[in-house]
Amino acid sequence: MNRLLAIVTAALALALTAGRAAAQETYTIDPVHSQAMFEARHMGFSQQRGSFAKSTGKITLDRAAKTGTVEIVIDTTSIRTYDSRLDDQMKSENFFNVAKYPTLTFKGSKVIFDGDRIVQVDGELTMLGVTKPVSLKVANFVCGEHPMNKKPMCGAEATTTIMRSEWGMKYALPKAVSDEIKLTIPIEAYKE
Repeated sequence: MNRLLAIVTAALALALTAGRAAAQETYTIDPVHSQAMFEARHMGFSQQRGSFAKSTGKITLDRAAKTGTVEIVIDTTSIRTYDSRLDDQMKSENFFNVAKYPTLTFKGSKVIFDGDRIVQVDGELTMLGVTKPVSLKVANFVCGEHPMNKKPMCGAEATTTIMRSEWGMKYALPKAVSDEIKLTIPIEAYKE
């Protein structure tokens, strides 16, 4: 009798674990449609914008349990401002120091849902070798079948505002280039 109870308990535990594992989905970020952008005040007169042409990463979601993780790796060497001299300046030691730090990384460990929609991801941003907590606000989260290739995918737009000086990027502060930087990451990710 004890042996039968042990077998039934083990089978039930295995079934529950398998169900939970099946609920977790992994998505790979599409680098073509997930190019991060940034904006900062320039000389106090205007908002200047730039982008990074290359981003990669993974997203895991368990929508039933309302949990997940996010990892986004942004290739800082791919920075674009549409002015080659400014691109070179942004790649220099004064700003992103791409020779020493060719990427910046967001690792989100807490995914916050409002109903079925992701509304925030809390995690850490590593830039210039410094890691700090950051929350990404998420808008327009939607999952479905891609209309062209019929693959399942999810998409959203994530934003945060940081003070670049907290990561050691202090060149041209306070007026030439603002300390406050808005980072926007449109994301499209295919289910694996």
